[in-house]
Amino acid sequence: MQNRATFVSALAVIVPVLLVLLGIFALARRSGDALPTQSAPAPTSAGADQASAAQSAAQVPAMAAPTIAATVVPAPKPRPSGPAAPGFDGGGAWVNSEPLELAKLAAQGKVVLIDFWTFGCYNCTNTLPYLKQWWTKYKDQGLVIVGVHTPEFESEHVLENVQDAVKRQEIGWPVVQDNDYTIWKAYGNHYWPHFYLVDERGQIIYDHIGEGAYAETDAQIAAALAARGQQ
Repeated sequence: MQNRATFVSALAVIVPVLLVLLGIFALARRSGDALPTQSAPAPTSAGADQASAAQSAAQVPAMAAPTIAATVVPAPKPRPSGPAAPGFDGGGAWVNSEPLELAKLAAQGKVVLIDFWTFGCYNCTNTLPYLKQWWTKYKDQGLVIVGVHTPEFESEHVLENVQDAVKRQEIGWPVVQDNDYTIWKAYGNHYWPHFYLVDERGQIIYDHIGEGAYAETDAQIAAALAARGQQ
């Protein structure tokens, strides 16, 4: 009987304690189920983004446009000048042409390439292909080539021999005999071959002794033709 009373007394104490624990557990679970709310990011508008970008761009200093230096046009080169060219006075017979006068050729605006040569000269023969090129290239543009045939040997004094050489070597430009070295001396020449370029003013603006310098001579001819009429 006593044991039963003791059991009942214990239950009276334990049951309320269990009820309290169950209540605390229930409250704790209910609080855990409620998730914390996170604040959503404030929406940003396209206009705001553009305004922000514009503000950032405004803060960056604008790059200066590159400065292009003005083109400096070089002053035109003055025309070359030289001594007055002697004429063909004192020469002998002419081949491939009537006698020519340098002054009249200048008055016609011609540029004249004078070639001192002789048909027995090996170096003179080597220049012929280039003379033929210049004759073909420039004769219709105002170039006149005059071959001054100043002989070295007796056979080169004979007109018929000169005519045969002109025909054999297919020389198409005018040739004047200079058997007495009159033209040779007037130019102060000492060489075969020797080229003198005379512009339309009658001035010797270029000369070349011997073979070679063909590109330079070509350029000088072209420049003299292009410069006609300039001061």
